[in-house]
Amino acid sequence: MRIEFLVPAPFDLVTGGYGYDRRIVAEWRAAGHVVTVHELAGRHPWPDDIAKQSAIAVWAALPAGSIVVIDNLGLAAFADLEQALATRGIVVLNHHPIGLETGLDPDIAAALVAIEQRLMPLARKVITTSTTTTQTVADQFGVSTDRLVTIDPGTETAPRSTGSPNATTQILSIGSLIPRKGHDVLMRALAKLFDLDWHLTIAGSARHDPDCAATLMALPESLGIAERVTFLGEMTGEPLVELWRQADLFALATHYEGYGMAIAEALKRGLPVAVCGGGAAGALIRPETGVVCPPGDVDQLSKALRRLIFDRRLRGIMSDAAWDFGKTLPDWATQAKAFADAIA
Repeated sequence: MRIEFLVPAPFDLVTGGYGYDRRIVAEWRAAGHVVTVHELAGRHPWPDDIAKQSAIAVWAALPAGSIVVIDNLGLAAFADLEQALATRGIVVLNHHPIGLETGLDPDIAAALVAIEQRLMPLARKVITTSTTTTQTVADQFGVSTDRLVTIDPGTETAPRSTGSPNATTQILSIGSLIPRKGHDVLMRALAKLFDLDWHLTIAGSARHDPDCAATLMALPESLGIAERVTFLGEMTGEPLVELWRQADLFALATHYEGYGMAIAEALKRGLPVAVCGGGAAGALIRPETGVVCPPGDVDQLSKALRRLIFDRRLRGIMSDAAWDFGKTLPDWATQAKAFADAIA
């Protein structure tokens, strides 16, 4: 099978939807499919003129007879190619509807929703990364259920986290420094726990929203927890493996997730989790593996974290349950095959 994969540049980002894209593409290639990645220039998801021109140029150069997959992070750039998209019979990969992104200007959000409502029903298949997103796309974006397929992310084979070698509870949070990830909520929740011994490490790219990133990195000082919070930027390879290994607890105060890949990776490593259940974020969590709080609820998250930080025995029980549950999560090869079968 020959696949043309269209995604906003840069394709080498590690976190979020890009991590999903990269792993699916890698597994397709390993399985013998011919996959060409076309990186779309310009600003996304609200496209500027460069993005629109890039979309037109990429589209014009696509070979006939191949399957076209467009990541919905770049879908709005193709708004002027509506008839061409319908004729070609595209596939849309929808991590979560872009117009529902937290922190967008309301007018831009409404415009993005309108574009997705217009373009997504043109696709012969829409692939989503969770049943929650599938339901949202069906209910709000006019895509018939016979064209919707859910392909959850896979997980890596990973060693079990061993935890911190000292008494300080090491809390790990992974996610880009953008409003949707709720890192401000997490820090405010932890700031209430001044009597407990904890340290928070946040690993995530600052490039998506530099203003938000600057605000987040200044917040620990104003909360009086500057010495307890470390920002590491986007992490890959052995340094990321080591972060996972030494963590005692994973936390993510997200307002919305199309799936929650980092949450799945935490469970795969046997880490107890504390999350805010925006979108599909809480879907993977069982009562025995972690806690789920309402999005934006600083007080509830703080209470949940207090219990997990204070009670080492409880963390141990949850760790065992998370490790067992993590073994049931699918791998990337299985999910990539399911994706290929769905669009063939």
